[in-house]
Amino acid sequence: MVLAQITGQDNGLGMRSFARRLHVRLAWIAGAVLVAAVSISVALLVTPMQRVDLVGQSVSVGAAAPTISLSGPGELDLFGQRLPTTLQFAGPVRPRLALTQITLDRQLATAFAGSSPEQTIGRALASGWKRYFGWEIVITAGCALLLSGALAGWFRLAARRTLIALAVGLVFVEAVNVGGIMVTAYTAPARLRQITSITALAGRAPLPAVAAAPGPRKPQVQVVVMGDSTAAGIGNPRPAHPSRLDTACQRSADTYAVDLGQINNWRVLNLACSSATIPVGILGPQPLSGVTAPAQFAVAKKATNASYVLVSIGADDLGWSALLRLCTVTTSCDDSASTAYFQQSLSTFAVGYYQLLRRLAALPSQPTVLVNLYYDPFDTSQHCLDSVGLTPAKEKSLTGLLDALNNVLANGARATGLIAVRPDFTGHALCDPEPYVQGIHARAPFHPTLAGELAIALADGQALQQLLGRATPSPSLTPSPSLTPSPGTGTSRSP
Repeated sequence: MVLAQITGQDNGLGMRSFARRLHVRLAWIAGAVLVAAVSISVALLVTPMQRVDLVGQSVSVGAAAPTISLSGPGELDLFGQRLPTTLQFAGPVRPRLALTQITLDRQLATAFAGSSPEQTIGRALASGWKRYFGWEIVITAGCALLLSGALAGWFRLAARRTLIALAVGLVFVEAVNVGGIMVTAYTAPARLRQITSITALAGRAPLPAVAAAPGPRKPQVQVVVMGDSTAAGIGNPRPAHPSRLDTACQRSADTYAVDLGQINNWRVLNLACSSATIPVGILGPQPLSGVTAPAQFAVAKKATNASYVLVSIGADDLGWSALLRLCTVTTSCDDSASTAYFQQSLSTFAVGYYQLLRRLAALPSQPTVLVNLYYDPFDTSQHCLDSVGLTPAKEKSLTGLLDALNNVLANGARATGLIAVRPDFTGHALCDPEPYVQGIHARAPFHPTLAGELAIALADGQALQQLLGRATPSPSLTPSPSLTPSPGTGTSRSP
């Protein structure tokens, strides 16, 4: 009996000892798993994305949030929009690419244009991913050591056992980390090297629908003009019998659209409207005072036989008028806040602009499309605007911003096979003796005068001559004697 009691006590002590050891081991296993999960999560969260500078743009390379799937697309952060990549990657952790900065120069279009035969973009992205993965391993190791040390302290381990715990914890965490994303880490560079452009990476999403415009087709129209206040000719004489839409859009009777029609005996449909932007005005309806203008693109589609489409757009998308007013009251026009605002606006505009270009290229009549760039309204050698806060230094800064917009417009047009035209107002800026630009006290400051509108029309006509390969001016594209720029702010027209 005594032996039985002793044996029972030993068994009870043995069971309790075994349970205690089991609890300790389970606690260590749970702790190790927790340390691995936290270390890897923190590393993926805090590892800085690696910046890669590519022809006029900066792309940051990092990792997207882990998933439970073993393969799938990466992530593309394009101007704030998170899109899946067209490339598929193996592993639960896949690359994330963010277009973080666009240099305001002629290279912007390469973010969307065709492939690079040298594949420099893909190689740079692959290099950025390798750097990111290397930093992620280092940061994971640091987190593992920190958390393993905290766990050893909680268990009150001796120094020797603490070192063993740190070593085991580091090896276990990195094994889980590297093992979990090993496939992606080693296969992603080869996939990234295939990237030749942002277009190739993002693919082509369906374009937003444009509501059909009311009214019948317009097969007699030969030329369609779309755009903003420059194409509307605001500040110049109004039509003799304007429609409600003409009045609301502030359309003039003397625009470059009218001039083109008179010069070439064309039927021109001018849809331009003051304050129009690509989303509100061109591809979407534009609410105005007492009337809503249908999307200009929707109306343009009704011109089923149009041979030419001219577009003037961008200034209102970028808030050019507001930047101009701000420039008059600040000490400089190139401060960080204004530049950041302009750059973000330009990025947003670029997305809508390329959508518009794709639509224009797919019009049923397959017209020749001209994109009119913006003229430079300033002559920095003059000082007539100093009194309103626009010094030559500020004018130079504003011209730089305008050049950035024009570069986006021009490169987008060329990348999609369209024509970019920039009218030259040199010698006819706002402060010059014979300006093509309305003065600061006119109805529409900085907008083209009648002579300015005609200069734009003549630049478009010359571009069409060059396109058609005519060595000498064609009678249909040559201004008549009754339509020539004259000194001052208007044009000379024969009765």
